[in-house]
Amino acid sequence: MDYKDYYQILGVPRTAGQAEIKKAFRKLARQHHPDVKPGDTSAERRFKDINEANAVLSDPAKRKQYDALGANWEAYSNAGGGDPFAAGGPFAAYGFGDAGQGGRVRYEFRTSGDPAGFSDFFRTFFGGAAEGTGATASSRGRASTATRPAGGQRAAGSQRGTSDFEDILSGMGFESMETGAAGSGRSSATSRAPQAVEATAELTLEEAFHGTSRIVEVDGKRLEVTIPRGVDNGSRIRLKGKGGDGRDLFVVTKVRPNSGYNRRGADLERELPISLGEALLGAEVPVTTLGGRVLLRIPAGTQTGRTFRLKGRGMPRLNGGDPGDQFVKVRVVLPTGLDAEATKAAETFLAAANQPDPRAGSPDATHATVS
Repeated sequence: MDYKDYYQILGVPRTAGQAEIKKAFRKLARQHHPDVKPGDTSAERRFKDINEANAVLSDPAKRKQYDALGANWEAYSNAGGGDPFAAGGPFAAYGFGDAGQGGRVRYEFRTSGDPAGFSDFFRTFFGGAAEGTGATASSRGRASTATRPAGGQRAAGSQRGTSDFEDILSGMGFESMETGAAGSGRSSATSRAPQAVEATAELTLEEAFHGTSRIVEVDGKRLEVTIPRGVDNGSRIRLKGKGGDGRDLFVVTKVRPNSGYNRRGADLERELPISLGEALLGAEVPVTTLGGRVLLRIPAGTQTGRTFRLKGRGMPRLNGGDPGDQFVKVRVVLPTGLDAEATKAAETFLAAANQPDPRAGSPDATHATVS
């Protein structure tokens, strides 16, 4: 598993502030978006790396974890990616190795599911996408609160207290397991995080676009949960410690279908009926978007099925990038119920227009009259 230098991916120094990181991310996301370079697999991979780097560096907690990991990555890699807390491991100096009569603490990483297509490196050390703050997180990784060696004593040889580093490890998804005295090889007790509590929040596409809130009841307590803009089916919003008994609460969103729109990620698609006159002569036609109405210029001679792109009129993105687009597919509606006068006028017009056979050169071309 290769180490990913998120700072290098975004082209920012390690001292970069949040504004600098956000600016770099937006610039690169625009350059490498799949819509800009359709079919370019290398650009698609680059775009995923950019999103992943932003998901970590834009989150202060994950950035802290990542920075702590970076300083020890070479030793971890040289150890073959095994137990990083074993003797001689890159994290042994933090006091999680042998602790004399107090026993020792062993850490294991546990997770399941696919964290929204992020790399193996990200999944191993973070367990999923940024939850509630950035990219959609589909991982169900569990992380218990790290525990100190028995008796609350600092392990022999430790150069610092353990609480900060324990928080980092817990956030990475490592579970602590109390074991017996050093070298006994037998587990005397296991400390696991309590199961997280999940609640489902149904919302409309309009609510997903604008953001909203929901009331969730846990152990008799009513909590107001803020649903950020841009959530999709399966987006997970984490409320740390709000599930009762110290458990985390995950609110999983379910966006109801909307008959007027078809959603593809951050892009929206819809159909727009236009009149024969608007199609023939051209016009400015009002189009409804989730962000309000806009005017779409229809060129003269527009055919049914032509698709127009309204840039930036799609869904917001959870990761803070540019919003998606709205694609409008026009459908020409012909007049019906013509009276005799209108029919005669139509015949005169069609004769003057002298339209070529639209089926010429196709298998449907007219070759004979069947009576």
